[in-house]
Amino acid sequence: MTASTPPTPRASGASIAILATAAFVLVTTEFLIVGLLPALARDLSISISAAGLLVTLFAFTVMLFGPLLTAAVAHFERKRLFVAILLVFAASNALAALAPNVGVLALARFIPALALPVFWGTASETAGQLAGPQRAGRAVSSVYLGISAAMLFGIPLGTLAAEAIGWRGAFWLLAALSAAVALMLQLGMPRLRSPQRVRLAEQLRILRDARFVANVALSVLVFTAMFTAYTYLADTLETAAGVPKAQVGW
Repeated sequence: MTASTPPTPRASGASIAILATAAFVLVTTEFLIVGLLPALARDLSISISAAGLLVTLFAFTVMLFGPLLTAAVAHFERKRLFVAILLVFAASNALAALAPNVGVLALARFIPALALPVFWGTASETAGQLAGPQRAGRAVSSVYLGISAAMLFGIPLGTLAAEAIGWRGAFWLLAALSAAVALMLQLGMPRLRSPQRVRLAEQLRILRDARFVANVALSVLVFTAMFTAYTYLADTLETAAGVPKAQVGW
């Protein structure tokens, strides 16, 4: 199928399902470390607060580099872009599994944090393009179901897996899943027409919209509150509430 050939409804549905699966893997990679903090802190002989900085590093990387990177690559052909992002996650998760110290683990968290906002900045638009104007809303919501599935099932199951095979094993599992989804994208997603390149200065004009800036400020407030409480929840449940490690994820 060429870039100029519109995808069939069946091809569109399959591609959107693969994008939702990619969202599931990416969000699980982002948040699973919260459930693993106590275990990796013990294994790497660091404090829980120092381990928590890995979550902070990921969040700040997304915030500082995400908008600029997304704007810079927004004109890339989507299939190649998504395959590259999943391969980056596969390599980063493998590096995390092999990390001999917290410095290498920090690098393994920094790299995928660069790619994550690029995916979210382009996946919704791509889902709408695949489905067509009449089904765009449903397609976008289907992709975002991957987030809910990751929070409801990916993180708890990943925490259970870590209890059985160790936190390094959990990262190996995520590396394998990321590589598998990259292959699914390569084989199952049609090539789409590359978007027109828009100058960065033109894209930044949206910052003049007071309503947009207010929504960004609200997002900063909400996510700051969420990460402040969520980062150390696993340690709090284990040490203060006495919840068994295998059940923390739930």
